[in-house]
Amino acid sequence: MFRFAHPQYLWLLLAVPALIALYWAAARNRRKRLARFGDPTLLRGLMPEVSTGRVRLKSILFTAAVALLVLALARPQWGSKLREETSEGIEMMLVVDVSNSMLAEDFAPNRLERTKYAIDRLFDGLRQDRVGLVVFAGEPKVQLPITSDYRMAKAFARKIDPSLVAVQGTAVGKALSQALMSFSSETEQNHSRVIVLITDGENHEDDAVAVAERAKELGIRIFTIGIGTPEGAPIRIGGEFIRDEKGDMVVSKLDEQMLQQIADITGGAYVRSSNQSVGLDEIVQSINRMEATELSTVKFEEYNEQYQYLVGLALFLLLAEFFLLDRRNPLLARFNIFREERPE
Repeated sequence: MFRFAHPQYLWLLLAVPALIALYWAAARNRRKRLARFGDPTLLRGLMPEVSTGRVRLKSILFTAAVALLVLALARPQWGSKLREETSEGIEMMLVVDVSNSMLAEDFAPNRLERTKYAIDRLFDGLRQDRVGLVVFAGEPKVQLPITSDYRMAKAFARKIDPSLVAVQGTAVGKALSQALMSFSSETEQNHSRVIVLITDGENHEDDAVAVAERAKELGIRIFTIGIGTPEGAPIRIGGEFIRDEKGDMVVSKLDEQMLQQIADITGGAYVRSSNQSVGLDEIVQSINRMEATELSTVKFEEYNEQYQYLVGLALFLLLAEFFLLDRRNPLLARFNIFREERPE
């Protein structure tokens, strides 16, 4: 893999055409001044030592050296080395409800936006743990596989939206099942796996409690966060409130019973969100007390630097330009290496 460590310096390559234009203008001006003294052919005979070919070669050498130095300044790098790092941490799968009920506005601006803000803050505080992200409504979707790249995780979390899942509903059990299958094999033999479920708890699709029993058998703890209020709030989509078949406004209410049960079965904890805190901070404190396991991560080490070769070649060209005289060397005149016509 090839790259420039400082590609912004490549803008300096614009100096190359500027130098070429400057040389061309200087040569043109020199020809005009000589033409004032007489016929150019006659003047070449009167100045046998003058070599336009040498002047042209000197400008080419200098311009090429400048281009090479600019490329060296941009630090070209070739290839990369893979390095495996180990750290102590856990694997955390975030399972986030993106059904339409998460658009209820009992949290400002709505439940889903508050959840995204809390996840963003969570990633800012992580150091050694791995995270993954599953979004769900009527069907689950792995938004982000297990990773230690928090910057990428934040980017994916910001894109959470109900449109990510084609089937509406709230299938908590399917989402938890998907999360169980999304952990890496490294943590299979220990108890360093957790699931953080963020939902309003309105499960109408499947048996989430049965999935919690399976998670308990696998040694996976599930922490649940209930986002919303027991009183509930209407759901607004595109400026219009959702209504049922009778024309009544649909109100989404927090269902805590199932969330509390899931957490109790797996040895996790349940937290009800508030307008001041979604609850992730409290859960992370509990997770930090868990036993960490050794996690390995393959990272790119430093690239192999190539700039020194360009610097060496540029210095060689500059030395050649410095020692190349504007006039012909009498000792080398008989070789005529610049293909110039000798005066008769």
